[in-house]
This record gives sequence, structure tokens and C-alpha cells, in this order.
Amino acid sequence: MKVSPRLKKKHLILFIKSFFWFFTGAFLGLFFLISFTFIVFQKHYANTIYPGIMVDDVNLEGKTQEDVKTLFAGRNTNIDKTKFVFVEDNSYATVSARELTMGYDQNLLAKQAYGIGRSDNILSNISLIFQAYLHGVYLSPSYHYDERTLEKLLLPITQKIAISPIDALFTFQNGKVTAFRPSRNGQEVDIQTLENTLSSEIPLIIASKPEALTFNIPIKILKPKITTDKVNSLGIKELIGSGTSLFQHSIPNRIYNVTLAATRLNGILVSPGETFSFGLALGDVSSFTGYKQAYVIQNNRTVLGDGGGVCQVSTTFFRALLNAGLPILERHAHDYRVGYYEQDSPPGFDATVYVPSIDLQFKNDMQNSILIQTVLDPSSERLTFLLYGTKDNRQVTISKPVITNQTPAPAPLYQDDPTLPKGETKQVDFDAPGANVSFTRQVVKSGKTISEKFVSNYRPWQAVFLRGTKE
Repeated sequence: MKVSPRLKKKHLILFIKSFFWFFTGAFLGLFFLISFTFIVFQKHYANTIYPGIMVDDVNLEGKTQEDVKTLFAGRNTNIDKTKFVFVEDNSYATVSARELTMGYDQNLLAKQAYGIGRSDNILSNISLIFQAYLHGVYLSPSYHYDERTLEKLLLPITQKIAISPIDALFTFQNGKVTAFRPSRNGQEVDIQTLENTLSSEIPLIIASKPEALTFNIPIKILKPKITTDKVNSLGIKELIGSGTSLFQHSIPNRIYNVTLAATRLNGILVSPGETFSFGLALGDVSSFTGYKQAYVIQNNRTVLGDGGGVCQVSTTFFRALLNAGLPILERHAHDYRVGYYEQDSPPGFDATVYVPSIDLQFKNDMQNSILIQTVLDPSSERLTFLLYGTKDNRQVTISKPVITNQTPAPAPLYQDDPTLPKGETKQVDFDAPGANVSFTRQVVKSGKTISEKFVSNYRPWQAVFLRGTKE
């Protein structure tokens, strides 16, 4: 029997519909079956962690969040006694892992493990649960410690180390520097680097359980906003030499004169190639220019005179020139050894001036200007000269002094004085042994070596006493 094309088409449509409804029903059935199974599965693990979720070597299946917290808190007790020593030079601090509450972050791990398969996205949840069940999901272990406790325990060290940076200051007026301050780097503890280092060590600490670990405290350099080389164009950017001396036990007038003379030299600029004269820079030394009377050497006697103490300033300046390796064109030693100049120095490192005939001179043989700065410390009675410029890598070596031909001081001299009451004695000069002192200075500059010898011939000095004869 022959079937018409129209009937064939009708049968084909009926077959397709039947096939569609069959597979739709099968799919819906499978979906409902999976959904039912998933609901049962979720209900079974309602308050516990799904299968296949791991941290390190621990399978957390079926554990509650509290179980996980307890588990890893227990593991943390294994390193409670581990000590950490944080060191910086001679300072250190010791803290235990227990004080830092160091170890696994049990709260975070519990939350992360429990949260897998429990997001707002159902398809993502099903995928993660199947992945964990079939292949496992391995969570990275999370660690923690109390950073605030660490910073608190390190506070004495961080405060000791902390230095604020200093911006440069340079004020130039009427040919003289009226205000100068070189820039200086600051520093502080690099707490972030230290914490990162400590955090990276936690897994090893948990694995090996050491008794103690030592950490060097890292230092962070703090740069000033304004550096010295940015505030001037004269090349005044770094210390090239310094010299000091003590003037302890000076009478008040002498201290006054030292201060006045040092102040008048402070801030002077010496240009490249210029010859500097101490006497010319200081000017007239007399009561007319503000100086007071203190002891000076005059006519082979130590007597009161205007400006006593100025040689303390020239001596200190001479020492700075020596240390800076600058050419010294003129220098004169004192007639006799003066106790002030040997309080913090061997003999031979003094320089006397007597304006205008006896001078101290040097030449600036550098490529940039030199700035003279003076610093007075009244508490220790110390004077310091600081010379600033640009270093040229010259090397300076100063030998120890050689002392020869030492001779004792003459016997004291007593002179009658009708102005003093009879029986009263007054010392007006002080004894000092004589000696010949010499030392050498070697300056290596641009491959050339310059050697100089500085000689001081000190006369033996006699103590002089006035003996009263007035009735």
C-alpha cells in the first residue's frame, strides 16, 4: 500500500514531538534527581565542611568551624616556646611565639574551609563540591601573628634608632654665609620589611619548631626634602675637615674672647685659589673691637692684655686645616707649652697669632669654595672648627709628634711688689718645661704626595711670683 507524502510528514512531526517530550522528561527527571541528591547532601553537611577539603595534610571533611579552630589552635601550641630575638647593634628585644599569638590563623582557615560550596552561586557550589569530592580542594595555610604586640615590644629600639632627616639651610648675604645647615639623612626601623620577613618564616617555624630565631632589624634611610647640593651653587655640600680643642679652666674673660673671635670667623667663605689670612679675617683685637683682658704672652711674660684667648681659636683652626689636608702657608708655635692646648692633644699642635704681625694662613687649592663654621659647646668648654666644601679624595696622614731636647722649667722667680701687703704672694706666670716637638703630615692628591714637617721649639718657662712688701 502506498503512503502519501502528507501522511509521512505527519508521522515525522509526531515522532519528533515524542522524542522531545521524552528527553525533556528525562532531563527534568535527572535534574530533579540531582537537585534532590544535592539537597540531601547539603542537609547531611549542614554545619560541617564538605568532603575533599584539605589544609596541609589535614582532611577537614565533616568538621565544624569550631573543630577546625580547635585543631589548628592545638598545633599552634607546639611553637609557643619559640623565642625570637630582634637585634640592632647593641640593642635587642626578645619575644615568644605565644606572646605574638603566632601560628595558623585558625579563624580564617575555619571560615575559608566552611565557605567552599556555600556561595550564592548554585552552579559554582555544585562544581566546587564535585571537584573537592573527586580530586580534592587544597587550601593554602593561612598564618598570623599580633603585629601591634610586636611593634609595642620593639618600641624602645625603634625610638632609639629613629632619626628625623634634616633639610639643608644656606643663607648668603653680603659675602658671608649667615645661616648654614647641611642636610642629613634620617632613619627608622623598616617595620614592614621586618614583618614580611617574620611572616615568611612562620611555615618553617611550624615545621621545625626551633627553640630560638634571631632577626636583624632592618633600617630604612629617610632622605631630606632639601639636600645640601641643591641649596647653593658654590660646592658647599660636605664636611672636608674639622678640628677641636678644649679651653677648660679658663677665666670668664678668656671664655668671652674665645667666643667672640670664633663668632667673627663663622660663616666666612674662601674662594678657590684664595689665600686666607686668619689675622685679616679677624681684624683688630682690642678693647675697641669688644675684647676683654685675659692672659697673653708679651715681652717674654704672661700678662693681662686685650684679646687673651684668641690663640685658642687659631690653634683650633690650625688643627682643622691639618686634618683637611689644605696647604698651610704660615704658622707659628707659641713661645712655650700652654696647658690649654694639651688638654686633648699632644704638644706641637698649636698656632699663635698676634695681629697683624704673626699670622696663620692657608690656601684653598680645591675646585670649590670652602665654608668656615665654628661650634662652641659651653658645657664641655670645647671649640670646634668645621670646614665644608666638596671632597676631592685627597688622603691625609698625620704622624705622632716626636719630642726631643726636653728641659725642665727654671726655678721660680720671686719679685718684691710694694703694692701687695707684706706676707702675701701672688703667682703671675706659670712654669712649663722646654722641648723641641715635630710631626709630619702627608697629603696624597691626584697621585702626588706632599710631605710637610711642622716644628715647634718651646722654651722652658719660669713661674713668677709677686711677694708683697707693703707694710
